[in-house]
Amino acid sequence: MNAELFIARKITGTNEPGKNVSRPIVRIAIIGIALGLAVMILSVAIVTGFKNKVKDKVVGFGAHIQITNFDSNNSFETKPINRHQVSLGMLKNIDGIRHTQVFATKSGILKTKDNFQAIALKGVDGNFDWSFFEKSMVAGEPFEITDSIKSKGIVISEYMSKILKLNIGDKVTVYFMQDPPRMRPFKVTGIYKTSIENFDKAFVVVDIRHLQRLNGWTPDQVSGYEILIDDYEQIDALTDSVFNIAGYQFTKNGATLKILNVKERYPQIFDWLNIQDVNVWIILVLMLIVAGMNMVSGLLIMILERTNMIGLLKGLGYSNWKVQKIFLYQSGFLIGKGLLWGNIIGISICLLQYYFSIIPLDESVYYVSAVPISLKLWHLVTLNIGTLTVILLVMLLPSILITKISPAKAIKFN
Repeated sequence: MNAELFIARKITGTNEPGKNVSRPIVRIAIIGIALGLAVMILSVAIVTGFKNKVKDKVVGFGAHIQITNFDSNNSFETKPINRHQVSLGMLKNIDGIRHTQVFATKSGILKTKDNFQAIALKGVDGNFDWSFFEKSMVAGEPFEITDSIKSKGIVISEYMSKILKLNIGDKVTVYFMQDPPRMRPFKVTGIYKTSIENFDKAFVVVDIRHLQRLNGWTPDQVSGYEILIDDYEQIDALTDSVFNIAGYQFTKNGATLKILNVKERYPQIFDWLNIQDVNVWIILVLMLIVAGMNMVSGLLIMILERTNMIGLLKGLGYSNWKVQKIFLYQSGFLIGKGLLWGNIIGISICLLQYYFSIIPLDESVYYVSAVPISLKLWHLVTLNIGTLTVILLVMLLPSILITKISPAKAIKFN
């Protein structure tokens, strides 16, 4: 039998006369640990959820990886590449790549009787993955693309629908400032909303064949390829794999292909998201310091209350380390109680927010309508083990006080 563990169990929660001074302090320490862990769980879940939501929206518009003509500038008027220049079969065979598709872009002006809006048209074909837009639809649905005839459907944003007073089924005209100027009629089939201003104010989706015709391209010419992957964490490695296949290819005019992932195309957004990790680490450190200091205070009081017991155990031949272990075990029990309540509070709030969105946000500022939550098991396990380990290590410092207690003087102390 572990004698130190047995003694720690016996003295934890006892109501001996004269041994109640530490009880309110210990309760405060337990509350501090519980609230600290709850705040840490919420911080990690909220930041992880927020980053995932924003990343999904950015990726939804431009995929994880894009392949374009190296000579293309940053405008929406691009130089074409041949859709068969890169073997899509070879790209699909790369482990981790989920889907490949072609696209084209072109700038234009969306005009109604009363207003107009400068836009960027994204042309897609029948192989386009609509899953992101289907989740983002607030009205209508994506248009259908067939091989026989060009679709006249157009998907616009909710922002455009409000500015131009457009609804599902309305006919609109898009003007293209080229030589000679041209126009194309479309019919609104879907209205989406991402709350990312740069996208909602600019992008509409149409059949790629309209843009190919306007640019004077052949059916085999496109602006580039889009690649979707299974795991965002593998994006850098998969970008390198794609480069090994497509990076050394040349277009007919001698230009090479440009391979960029979403982090490289939107560095300002992803740098901003990475800053959120720093905020989380600051919160974690502060909560651990507060919880640790509370437990240090509680342990010091418990040691002073048990001075007689410490002297008696030393007189019976117990070493300093064995006596220290008793109080470390007792601290572990109290920390465990705080962690239990911290998990209950933190997980409960996360579940309430996840299912009922009780805390709303301003979409124009945060890109989401409610505080997002991403609660993962390994986050919970890491936070609990980390908190328990750090606080127990901190407890070693005040437990050194036990080595200073003289058995002869302690037994007389009352």
